[in-house]
Amino acid sequence: MRGRAHKFGPDIDTDVIIPAYYLNTIDPVELGKHCMEAADPDFSKKVKPGDIIVAGKNFGSGSSREHAPIAIKGCGIGAVVAESFARIFFRNAINIGLPILESPEAAAAIQAGDEVEIDLEAGRITDLTTGQTFQATPLPPFMMEIFRAGGLVPYLRQKIERQRAAAQGA
Repeated sequence: MRGRAHKFGPDIDTDVIIPAYYLNTIDPVELGKHCMEAADPDFSKKVKPGDIIVAGKNFGSGSSREHAPIAIKGCGIGAVVAESFARIFFRNAINIGLPILESPEAAAAIQAGDEVEIDLEAGRITDLTTGQTFQATPLPPFMMEIFRAGGLVPYLRQKIERQRAAAQGA
C-alpha cells in the first residue's frame, strides 16, 4: 500500500480520533467524515484513499471503542504507523481490518506529506520521499489472514464457510 503521510504527535486518544458525540452510529463513511477533526477540522477532506497516519507513542489510548479504527478506515486511511499503540486500539484495529505497524524509527523520521509505501507482510515501511526504509515487527500470519479477509467478522464467516464446505464434502 502507498499513500501520503499525515503526521500526529504522541498520545492521540480515541476522543481525538472520533469524538464521543458521533458514537451514535457505526457507519464507517459517517464516522470517517469526522475522523481526527479534534486535531485537524479538515482532516477528512485532505485524506486520499490509501493515505497513512504516522503518529507518536500510545496512539489510540483512552476509551476502548472500536469506533476509532472504524472512523480511520472509513476516512480512507490505508494504515497507521506509530511509535506504539494502546493495546485495546491495537486489538480493535486488527478486528476491523485496519493495518497498523509499530516503528519508533519510522514514526520519528517520516514527515507530513511524505510519500510512504508499506509492505505489510514484510513489516517494511519505505519513505519514498527520503528513500529511508524502516523495519517494523511483521504481524503474525493469523493477523495477516484477518487483514486479508477485511476484519475479524469476515474472517470468521470465511472460516465457518470453509468448515461447512469441508464437512459437506466429507
